[in-house]
Amino acid sequence: MNEIITAAIKESTMEKVHILADAAKYDVACTSSGVDRKGKEDMLGNAKACGICHSFAADGRCISLLKILLTNHCIYDCKYCINRKSNDVPRAEFEPDELCQLTIEFYKRNYIEGLFLSSGVIKNPTYTMERMCEVLYLLRTKYRFNGYIHIKTIPGASDDLLAVAGYLADRVSVNMELPTVESLKKLAPNKSFSSILNPMSKVQSTIAAHRLAIGEDAKMSRANGNNYLSNNIFKTAFNPFGSKIEQNGEAAKLLGLEKDLPAVSSKLILPGRDAVLSKADKLYRAFAPAGQSTQMIIGATPETDFDLVRTTQALYQTYDLKRVFFSAYIPINEDSALPAIGTPPPLLREHRLYQADFLLRYYGFQANELLSEEMPNFRKDIDPKCDWALRNLGMFPVEVETADYETLLRVPGIGPKSAQRIITSRRYGHLDYDALKRFGVVLKRAHYFITCMGKLMYPVKIEENTIYTGLTSMESKDNWKIAHQNDNYVQLSLFDAGMSFA
Repeated sequence: MNEIITAAIKESTMEKVHILADAAKYDVACTSSGVDRKGKEDMLGNAKACGICHSFAADGRCISLLKILLTNHCIYDCKYCINRKSNDVPRAEFEPDELCQLTIEFYKRNYIEGLFLSSGVIKNPTYTMERMCEVLYLLRTKYRFNGYIHIKTIPGASDDLLAVAGYLADRVSVNMELPTVESLKKLAPNKSFSSILNPMSKVQSTIAAHRLAIGEDAKMSRANGNNYLSNNIFKTAFNPFGSKIEQNGEAAKLLGLEKDLPAVSSKLILPGRDAVLSKADKLYRAFAPAGQSTQMIIGATPETDFDLVRTTQALYQTYDLKRVFFSAYIPINEDSALPAIGTPPPLLREHRLYQADFLLRYYGFQANELLSEEMPNFRKDIDPKCDWALRNLGMFPVEVETADYETLLRVPGIGPKSAQRIITSRRYGHLDYDALKRFGVVLKRAHYFITCMGKLMYPVKIEENTIYTGLTSMESKDNWKIAHQNDNYVQLSLFDAGMSFA
C-alpha cells in the first residue's frame, strides 16, 4: 500500500513539473550566475561567476536551471500571458517543501545547477511572495542548498518579503514586461509602473549599500555614460516612467550599515503566517550578489526599437540593473489588442536589441547614437554597430597603431578584450593583420574600418554602398537562421519521456 501511495505522489509531482515548467518557458531571464561562491561544509552546491550554464536552447535560452513556476494559478488577466485567469489551461501548484525536494533531487542527479523561481499571483501579491520566500528559506536552511537561485519577485508584495528574497536569492528580477505606461495599461491593467519601479529602486539601494559595506564600488562596472545616474542631462531629456527621475534617498540611509553584513534570522517569521521556520544558525548573506534584472516583451505592442533602447538605458542609469532582457512575443492568446496567433515572433528584432544592449553596457554607446526619431528601428540585415559605423564613415578608417581604447571599441569586429590586447601589445612592437586575428578581432567586419601601419587589409573603397553590400552578403545566412529558428523550436525537457527521478 505504501508503494502505491508513493508512486501516486511521484506521478502527481511529475504532472506538476510538466505543467509548471512548460508554463515558465516564456521567461527568458535564465543566465550565467554572475556570482562566485565556493562550496561550504555541510551545504550542497556552489555558484561560479563565470556562469553556471552548460547548454543552451537554439534561441539562447539557458536550460541548466530548474526554471519553474510555484503555481500557474493567477488572479490577473494580462492579455499577453498564457497563465492569465481567463485562459482554460491545466493548473497546478507546488507546496514549498515539495518544490524544495524536487530541486534537490534534480541537483543530485546533475539535471540542474540552480533554480529560477517565478509564479502566478494567487490570492494577492504578498501571499504569493510569502510562499516563494518559504521555498528559498527551506532550501537555504533545511536542505542546506548553497547553489544559485534566481527569483522573480511579485510587484505589490510587502517590502519585508522583498528584503527576505534579496538576502536568500542570488539574483532578483522585477519584470517590467512592457516598456511604456500606455502599453502596461492596455495589456496588463492590474499592474502599474509604480508597483514595479518602487521595489526596483529599493533593491538597487540595498545592493549599493552592501557593495559599499564590503569595500566595493556602489555601482556595477559598466561603460562610461551608462552607469547609475551618471548622465544628469538624461533626467530631462527622456523619461519613459511617467514621473520625475530623482536619485533615491533610500541609499543614503543604508550607507550607515555596519561592516558585518545584515543577517537573515533563522527565526524568521513570514508575515501573515503562523509557522516559524526553524533552524539553529543564522544566514549571513550579501543582498542579491548577482544583482537585479528585468524583462520586456517585444512585438506585442507598437513601441519602436528607439523606445525600447531608451527605456533600457534609463533602467541602467537609474536602477543600475545587471541585465535587461528582451522576450520576442510568441502569439498564444486570441485578443484584438495582440498580434494574431500564427504571427512569427520577432526573433531577429530581439537579437538586434540584445546587440544594442551590449553596446550600451560595454562599448560606451548612447541610445540616441544608435537610433533616432527619424530612424526609430534597427536594420534587420546588419548589426547595430555596423549600422552606426556606416552612418559615421567620417571617423574611419581607424589606425590601430595609434587609436585610443574608446575609439577602437567603436570599430565593428573589435570588442573590449581585443581592444585591450591591441593597446597592450603595440607597446612592444608593430601590429599586423595576423596579430589582430590572434587577438580576436573579427577581420571580416573590421577590415573595412581599420588600417595597420597606414595600410588597408584589402584595397576597399571607404564608401557606404560598397561596405554595406559586403557586410550584408556576409551576414545574410546567419540572419536567416535567427529569423527562422522558431520554426523548429521546442521547449527542452529536463528528462526524456518516461524517465523517472525516483
